[in-house]
Amino acid sequence: MKIETNGIDIHYEISGQAPGRPWVTLAHSLATDLTLWDGVAAALASRFNVLRYDARGHGRSDAPAGPYDFPTLVGDLVGLLDALRIERTHFVGLSMGGMLGQHFALAAPGRLDKLVLVSTSSRTPPEGRALWDERIAVARGQGMQAHVEATLARWFTAPYRAAHPEVMARIGALIAATPAAGFAGWGAAICSLDVTAQLGAIKAPTLVVGGADDPGTPPALSRTIAAAIPGARLAIVPQASHQLVIEQAEIFNRLLLDFLG
Repeated sequence: MKIETNGIDIHYEISGQAPGRPWVTLAHSLATDLTLWDGVAAALASRFNVLRYDARGHGRSDAPAGPYDFPTLVGDLVGLLDALRIERTHFVGLSMGGMLGQHFALAAPGRLDKLVLVSTSSRTPPEGRALWDERIAVARGQGMQAHVEATLARWFTAPYRAAHPEVMARIGALIAATPAAGFAGWGAAICSLDVTAQLGAIKAPTLVVGGADDPGTPPALSRTIAAAIPGARLAIVPQASHQLVIEQAEIFNRLLLDFLG
């Protein structure tokens, strides 16, 4: 299904919909789409109404030329919630989805129940911005296929990659299919990320989850976020890299269900 809002068409899916249930909104990582959450959505659907959507520049949502910025990306989310008449929601964001979640919590606190931030950061340092400039240049010049191998190596531990070639094929296909415009647009937004000093204003109950073996958003970044948000809980998942919702699905789903209650 698609809804036009904030100047673009956004593709979304709803599962577990029933009157009176709380909503959970799931926001995926860069270079994937809403199918990243298949297992999590299935685990939630018996107790929650679950909204997943393809972020601007990804999946079957529109991919306008960038750069993108977080006010626009929050506008996409709020516009989608408005169109679906969802007044309040729990929010679970992975990587760039977690960056969006922090901005959403600060910009629209009245729309948020509980916040879950997974494998994410609250600030991109100057040296990180240079890295993103390089990644964007590769995407534009060589296509997203050039990012597949290195990205999978960052996203999953070596033992998991070796044991699950079918998962590597599925996630690799999502990376390769991502529009370069979407990757570059979000890359520009990620380069601007700097909200650590503002996180103390977040009042929503928050769970921060990181992978113990994640080289891209290591546990220190999760600890920084958890320390900055009043009362936040922190969980570092062992034997897991960036895509821990897949690599350690049972552990993550249990953490999530316990937290959302």
